[in-house]
This record gives sequence, C-alpha cells and structure tokens, in this order.
Amino acid sequence: MDNIYEALRESHDLQRKLCRQLVRIKPEDPRAQEIYRELRIELAAHAAAEERFLYAPILLDDLGLKPSRHALSEHHEIDECVEALGEARDNPKAWPELAKKLSHEVHHHLKEEETKFFQLSGKILSELQKSSLAGKYRRDLKRMRGVVA
Repeated sequence: MDNIYEALRESHDLQRKLCRQLVRIKPEDPRAQEIYRELRIELAAHAAAEERFLYAPILLDDLGLKPSRHALSEHHEIDECVEALGEARDNPKAWPELAKKLSHEVHHHLKEEETKFFQLSGKILSELQKSSLAGKYRRDLKRMRGVVA
C-alpha cells in the first residue's frame, strides 16, 4: 500500500537528480535554464503539497510543532536560494556558487526530513492517514506543477 513517505521520496529523488545536473552544467549551456526551470517548478510544487498534506497535520500535534516549523523555515531558505539563482541568470560568475548553495540547502533539507521528520511524523500519523495523505499529496503535487509552471 502506498504511503505519504513513498510519494514524497519520488519527488525528493527528482530534486536530487536536478540539483546534481544544475551543479555540473555550465551556466552558458542553454540547458542550464531548462534544468533550473524544472527544479524551480518541482521545488515549489513539492513544498506546497508537502506543507498541506504532511506538515499541516503534524503541526496540530504538540510533538510535531517544532520540527514542522523548522522544516517550513528550510523551505523558505530554499525559496530564497531559487530566487537568487534566477536573478543570476545573466551572471555566469555568480551562477556556480549559487547553484552549489541551492543544491546544498536542498540536500540538507531532504536528508534531515527523511532521517528525522519522517520518523517523528510516522509516530503521529495512523497507517490510514499515511495512505490517505499519499493520494492527496500526489494529486496536489501534479496540480501545483501546472500552477507553478
């Protein structure tokens, strides 16, 4: 049976792949902007759906309050990195450093989420909730990819 964590990991794997590509590509390569755009859309859509269908229910539990707030703040930091990289589009000297910073923030967040937040939230959510939230998350992720694009 599918659960919220399996659904989230699919997007996490895509985010890791896109970050690796972004860091390796030369800023003047025309594909750099395509990779950036795809990563920007995936990060924004994933964050929105995840905040709605994982963080929100966990915020309601006293044990989940602090970890959820921390995860939300990391989403904000990632948003700022995405914005800074977008603004550096025409600055090939700044691009590599900003791409590395974004990749670092994303990798840090995903690792922390998968090794800490998933375990904590797994104790808070029932098996039925985990399954139900997976479907809701997947539908919203798909919808948000279109909205953000």
